[in-house]
Amino acid sequence: MPKIEEEVESDIELKEPSMYRVILHNDDYTTMEFVVEILERIFHKKRMEAEEIMWTVHEKGSAVCGIYTFEIAQTKVEQVKMAARESGFPLLATMEEDI
Repeated sequence: MPKIEEEVESDIELKEPSMYRVILHNDDYTTMEFVVEILERIFHKKRMEAEEIMWTVHEKGSAVCGIYTFEIAQTKVEQVKMAARESGFPLLATMEEDI
């Protein structure tokens, strides 16, 4: 049986997925310790980095906790929302496209 080689052209262009920043926002009720706990538990930050981010949130009003694909960022925002609600805090996390 003869070997047949066929060249196929493809117009498929692969590109990196869009990335999203997850941002924690300051409020007057959520404790600093709870923010650090969230950063350690949900964002897997080491204690020192979690404390630095918490202070940025406290002093500047918000801080980026991480940059993720859409689905992961969305999941982290929901995890923060659920944990805050369960603990009685109004801590807000949002996401925005990382341009």
